[in-house]
Amino acid sequence: MGIDFILDELKVLKDRALMREYRTVEDQQGTYIQINGKSYLSFCSNNYLGLANHPKIKQAAIDAINQYGWGTGASRLVSGNMTLHQELEKKIAEFKCTEASLLFPTGYMANLGAICAIVSKGDIVIGDKLNHASIVDGCRQSGATFRIYPHNNASQLESLLQRSSIYRRRLIVTDSLFSMDGDTAPLPEILKIAKRYDAIIMIDDAHATGVFGQHGKGMIEHYGLEGKIDIIMGSLSKAIGSIGGFIAGSKHLIEFLKNKARSFIYTTALPPAVCAASLAGLALVQEDTSLIDKLWENIEYLKSRLSEFTNNVTIQSPIIPVIVGSAEDAVNLSNKLYQNGILIPAIRPPTVPPGTSRLRISLMTTHSKDDINRLIDVLKNVGFLTHKNISHTKNSYAQTDVG
Repeated sequence: MGIDFILDELKVLKDRALMREYRTVEDQQGTYIQINGKSYLSFCSNNYLGLANHPKIKQAAIDAINQYGWGTGASRLVSGNMTLHQELEKKIAEFKCTEASLLFPTGYMANLGAICAIVSKGDIVIGDKLNHASIVDGCRQSGATFRIYPHNNASQLESLLQRSSIYRRRLIVTDSLFSMDGDTAPLPEILKIAKRYDAIIMIDDAHATGVFGQHGKGMIEHYGLEGKIDIIMGSLSKAIGSIGGFIAGSKHLIEFLKNKARSFIYTTALPPAVCAASLAGLALVQEDTSLIDKLWENIEYLKSRLSEFTNNVTIQSPIIPVIVGSAEDAVNLSNKLYQNGILIPAIRPPTVPPGTSRLRISLMTTHSKDDINRLIDVLKNVGFLTHKNISHTKNSYAQTDVG
């Protein structure tokens, strides 16, 4: 048999409209991107503040390459720890109002490493049903008992904790901003419950960082919870315009993870130029709050345009899911938009459950009102934008950023 089964599996994916394929971007990541020599208006990037190709970020990376070279050659616990790693960790801790932070090459590795270090056999980890795939994988691989509560259902979370007294450690983990539905977790309520049962609380603030809060510090700032969350995971790959993930928290937590998080210990350190780019991105977010203000102006404008077609528009963030239904229908709609010069790939199972395939609209600061109007016009022209079709699901099972 060998690996012949792969051909059968690929056929199944194709038959069910679940096959993923690349579209190769030929220039910079921006509001408009180049694919096969043609310009497309992009509404699918996590580059929320439009910083991925900002001149200051590019220059910071170039300067760092000239000074430090590119590669680090080893893990940070061997010889890969460099000045810019430590400088960036210091700035992240200040940004997130914590004592310390620890860099990981990706947000996925940050969640996986932290969860597997914190809990193991004899412990329990409890997570929201819509948590990101990296959280789910960390929970499963930790060896701890893994329980799920219905999306944003704090009473069910408490019910699980009431029956958890036999476990050594109790960890609650949730996204703060859910990447496929665009809604937010009730963090103040979850925090109260965590304190009541002496549970550790960890949030994935990846999509909220740079987006929520007056200074873009994320959902912690938005809710005024600085210093009250035990473990904060964040990403430099989205609104910050760079790449990488981090954990922020107490000095003791960070020292613990340095020695226990396998996805930190056993991987080559991020290139110093990446750290320089991230430092520049963090500085831009903090220096120019107009970036965040403009993003929220765009969110409100799209909300007003969609409200022309339905009274049931629920938009809480720059992530706006437009539920289509079947995977085939979602792919067909995505292809129609692509033919009209707009890129929004279809999000299908297993990313979301059967029957909730969708287009995930992502807004950026750099989108103009004309760009948003063009999106609305194309959706109307392809026959989708009607009262019947505009919807927002509250019962999906988002597991990853990838469609």
